[in-house]
Amino acid sequence: MKLHDRIALVTGASRGIGRAVALALAREGAAVAVNYRSREEDALAVVKEIEALGGRAVALRADVADPGAAADLVAAATESLGGLHILVNNAGISDDGLVYGRPPGAWLEVMKVNFGGAYHCTSAAMGHLMAQRDGAIVNISSVMGERGWIGQANYSASKGALNAFTRSTAVELARFGVRVNAVCAGFTPTDLVGSLLEDETGKRIKKQVPLRSFAAAEQIAAVAVFLAGPDAAYMTGELVRADGGFAAQLGVGRP
Repeated sequence: MKLHDRIALVTGASRGIGRAVALALAREGAAVAVNYRSREEDALAVVKEIEALGGRAVALRADVADPGAAADLVAAATESLGGLHILVNNAGISDDGLVYGRPPGAWLEVMKVNFGGAYHCTSAAMGHLMAQRDGAIVNISSVMGERGWIGQANYSASKGALNAFTRSTAVELARFGVRVNAVCAGFTPTDLVGSLLEDETGKRIKKQVPLRSFAAAEQIAAVAVFLAGPDAAYMTGELVRADGGFAAQLGVGRP
């Protein structure tokens, strides 16, 4: 197991991609702090799954959009599991809609969680990681941070900010042996975007993906675990797309 004796904190890990990342890290031997904001039962279920695999895990409640709560979360994860080597900033929300007609503050909560959560947790964890001169931070971003989509202006902006943050913190932390990378996920059916990918709308979107399928949460998690592990030891500041080829094409990729 490539992450034996490593300790990880995954934000927003009670469901979706975060849950898949937590389980994938555990399968590689990492102890995992499973962060959640409101779904305690789901988070405890993830902990039980990890323990069933023979691993160690703890469920920790915190709203990462709150800087104080994020700092307490990092401290609790470090104390509960005996250290910290890997931080996966996954917590995210969406509030889709056209900019025209939206209330003035429609962008704020999305930005506070999607970008602010990563900022707060990274800020809280970096002192520990710098001091031990060892660590990996993986931000779960989206191809929407590099492309546009109708009704996604606030979400795209939050992920674009996260991408810029990834590059800057990678440069800042490199001299301390701490790597920072991001996974730019494509369309992945989770609670966050599930309604968008259903019925005829989903079929039309899927036809625009070169691999003709949506991502499974486990496929995104596999990229995150790679970036967190020793096989990516010389990678930092990278935005790694896992989108079935969606962003590689011009337009929808066909006449």
